[in-house]
Amino acid sequence: MRLVVQRVTSASVRVEGEPVAAIDLGLLVLVGLGREDEAEPTPSPMLARMARKLVQVRIFPNEIGRLDRDVADVGGRILAVSQFTLHADCRKGRRPSLHPAADPRRAEALFTAFVAELESLLPNRIVTGRFGREMDVALRNWGPLTLVWDSLDV
Repeated sequence: MRLVVQRVTSASVRVEGEPVAAIDLGLLVLVGLGREDEAEPTPSPMLARMARKLVQVRIFPNEIGRLDRDVADVGGRILAVSQFTLHADCRKGRRPSLHPAADPRRAEALFTAFVAELESLLPNRIVTGRFGREMDVALRNWGPLTLVWDSLDV
């Protein structure tokens, strides 16, 4: 599992021109699931660990500007967007290979389980894009502050 975590002042998702999700202050999280994740059970200790880390990461400033607050501390929300291209293999040629991405049916089950883990930690503050759909994602990155996590490293 790979996550691209962006601290935002706002973010939104549209599908076919229609708004499907939006947040103000919080985190936009691009979620990629790979072939190595397909064997994970649902629920999964790995998904729970990644969700806990995401909810607890202290990347929001306190009164003196020190990054000492997490998304719950600041009343923020999380917008989770599935993005299978995070597992693209770009080592050869000019066209990325998407073979390392998880099978879409399995990835959807894992993504749904990950969102459920987030929801259990931060009730009523999680929104998502639409799995498997082409989405227009807009964001206002605050910082900019962007983190890239791989479940194999976290």
